[in-house]
Amino acid sequence: MSEPGRAMGELASFYALRPMMRLLPKGDGHGVLVLPGFMASDGSTRPLRSLLESLGYDAVGWKLGRNIRVDNARISEMMDCVDALYDRSGGAISIVGWSLGGVFARELAKLAPKKVRQVISLGSPISDDRNHTNARRLFEMLNGREPEPMRQGNFRELAKAPPVPTTSILTRTDGVVHWRGSVQAGDHDQCENIEVIASHCGLGVNPAAVYAIADRLSQTEGAWQPFAPRGLACLAFPRRNLH
Repeated sequence: MSEPGRAMGELASFYALRPMMRLLPKGDGHGVLVLPGFMASDGSTRPLRSLLESLGYDAVGWKLGRNIRVDNARISEMMDCVDALYDRSGGAISIVGWSLGGVFARELAKLAPKKVRQVISLGSPISDDRNHTNARRLFEMLNGREPEPMRQGNFRELAKAPPVPTTSILTRTDGVVHWRGSVQAGDHDQCENIEVIASHCGLGVNPAAVYAIADRLSQTEGAWQPFAPRGLACLAFPRRNLH
């Protein structure tokens, strides 16, 4: 019940600190596709995309309305987004996904690993146990217990990371997705988990999460290194064992 209030506080903090965010690492111009969470639209990711654009990225939303249905048509439309941004930017893109959007980001990277340079998920239910999310009943009411892609053999190994650098940003104070459902097991040496202090609904504008996103995106392609905050930024990231 505290999610809306905490999220509004994080949005206020985002705009209060927005002038300082110009000091975040600059981008190299590569494409960044930002996917919204369950029941949300591009409006929820506009502040983050605006910041990424100011840092030098070609950041775009999915332009597919609200994230409600999970069917083959929607997967095809998202793949079209990946293809279009890949062709326009002339190289592999990054995908940032919030909540359910992060699940999609990981699965898209599995389908087109050569077109995706990295994936960043925010509070995403990447466990194969759907009970980790409080939105399970609503999701199943709208999509059934087995959405169309699952009936055709896809989306059945959500916990398995895609074969590209993959970052899961999560919070133990998430009121929608239990933090354990967002922890990556470490399927390869370019998987990582980053804990922040945030709400679920505010993750896309939480200053610490935004710092981590900018840091991850700024890495040179092919030279990925684990997240290591510097200076006073270290205070914003709990250093706890997440397993």
